[in-house]
Amino acid sequence: MTKLRIALAQVDATVGDLDGNAELIVAWTRRAAERGARVVVFPEMMLTGYPVEDLALRASFVEASIATLHAMAARLQAEGLGGIAVVTGYLDRRTDLAARTGLPAGAPQDAAALIYGGRVVITSAKHHLPNYGVFDEFRYFVPGDTLPVFRVPTADGESVDVAIAICEDLWQDGGPVAVCARAGASLLLVPNASPYERGKDDVRLDLVVRRAREARAALAYANMIGGQDELVFDGDSILVAADGTLVARGPQFEEALIVADLDLPAAPPGEVPGDQPVDAEDGTVITIKRVTLPDADAAAPADRPEDTEDPLWPRLSDPAEVYAALVTGVRDYVNKNGFRSAILALSGGIDSALTATIAVDAIGADNVHVVLMPSRYSSGHSVSDAEDLVKRQGVHSAMIPIASIVDAFAAELTPTGFPETGLPAENLQARVRGVVLMGLSNAGGHLVLTTGNKSELAAGYSTLYGDSAGGFAPIKDVFKTMVWELARWRNAEAARQGMTPPIPENSVTKPPSAELAPGQLDTDALPPYEVLDALLDDYVEKDMGSAELVAAGHDPALVERVIRLVDTAEYKRRQYPPGPKISQKNFGRDRRLPITNRWREHCGPAIA
Repeated sequence: MTKLRIALAQVDATVGDLDGNAELIVAWTRRAAERGARVVVFPEMMLTGYPVEDLALRASFVEASIATLHAMAARLQAEGLGGIAVVTGYLDRRTDLAARTGLPAGAPQDAAALIYGGRVVITSAKHHLPNYGVFDEFRYFVPGDTLPVFRVPTADGESVDVAIAICEDLWQDGGPVAVCARAGASLLLVPNASPYERGKDDVRLDLVVRRAREARAALAYANMIGGQDELVFDGDSILVAADGTLVARGPQFEEALIVADLDLPAAPPGEVPGDQPVDAEDGTVITIKRVTLPDADAAAPADRPEDTEDPLWPRLSDPAEVYAALVTGVRDYVNKNGFRSAILALSGGIDSALTATIAVDAIGADNVHVVLMPSRYSSGHSVSDAEDLVKRQGVHSAMIPIASIVDAFAAELTPTGFPETGLPAENLQARVRGVVLMGLSNAGGHLVLTTGNKSELAAGYSTLYGDSAGGFAPIKDVFKTMVWELARWRNAEAARQGMTPPIPENSVTKPPSAELAPGQLDTDALPPYEVLDALLDDYVEKDMGSAELVAAGHDPALVERVIRLVDTAEYKRRQYPPGPKISQKNFGRDRRLPITNRWREHCGPAIA
């Protein structure tokens, strides 16, 4: 046995920022070297960011990725970091495939590179391409068909054989994991860009343990963190021994360098075998390609710095995890898109209160602006609760009553037959608020945050060009019942730390209302949210049909009504801003139903 110190760099990359991402790789490699690591692993497509979507089909971007990779290799050597083996993701291409219909333009590949001694030593590409949920990789990439195995010298004069696979290669049976077992590698490195969703951390750990045992190798799972449009990456990098024993686990939603020492079988003596085609047990053949890295002045064991940091970070509770995902998504959307500040309508209700709190935690109170826009139907507590939140959190605020603006619109519309009451009049108020927010956004350069939750969005209870107007939707994927849970958790967390709870208690406890008509409550038009959300979860996220919903215990009349509401609101959801994905099926990349669609679920018996 020999000892290898490995570092997993879970880092926040920015899509398209090749130079900035290369700087991060150099900086974090230096940190790994300072802590005595011989190998450092970065996430999937770290150099380009992930997902690059149609940028993968642009030849200039692919070429820039490849050129930046080689320039970075030379820079690592020039800065004295050539003796550490760096494994990082990047965008590559196949040059031996003729263009044809159905092949992604330019034959791009989701690739990983091993950098050592100032050069790119060996590369490979993802073998299994995911094409489900948020993934559409058949559109962008061609699969890889090699398993690189590199022999790296250790600090005690031995060496170990290390293999590389990429993200989805771990999730599918056969392929690189099966071939790794045949290759006899002691360690399998897996760069990842695995998006967050609730409950995925337990699934990941079980997967990593199972695959390590199948590969008969220790397994290092290095995952990205940060937000990219609707996706949020949570880190949670994992290192296990060949028997599945957990050795190290990184934090959630934080950049970190996870360093650990592994006791691994030493590589066998003698010449390294040549290329070896192997049955991948998935209907394909993968070729094992082996390289040996020269000893680059490895430090003696006594010279290796002692690493005293606990490699097992504590886990977050479910509400803490979800809240961190939302904060990360907002922070990176604002910062990576060059906004300086955000603005939202603050009504005194729970949705806008939670949205404002997320924004403050993401970008700071001084960068958050709220607008109070009472109408003739706004209750006194709506204004006072909103003002209370402003005092608690120190955000910038403005009061702009909209009654006179609504009246002016209505006066001009009345000759056309526009009604004084009812849905058109209610929606007019919402749209006036949208106009005010967008005007202030243009004037101040703020990003408008919408405050609608998943329950409202599912049922169509959002007004186009009104409360749905904006650039980003922080709680778009959060059911109403979870909105309350997150608000209570955030207040309790503040109290636990001896701080003022950020959300007024009355905003949490009062019955929800859009306040667009006298005495209006959400329950006038919708069932209680605990009933509605349970039904929506089964219909939207689990894709149950009407008969299955009724069999699951939902009221048949309510099933029929809610299905109708959800299905007819599809056109609204297509026009809603993006927001952080936290569920298994969000409205956006996960759920793609036709707007023009005459299929309707029925609760009655199926026709024989």
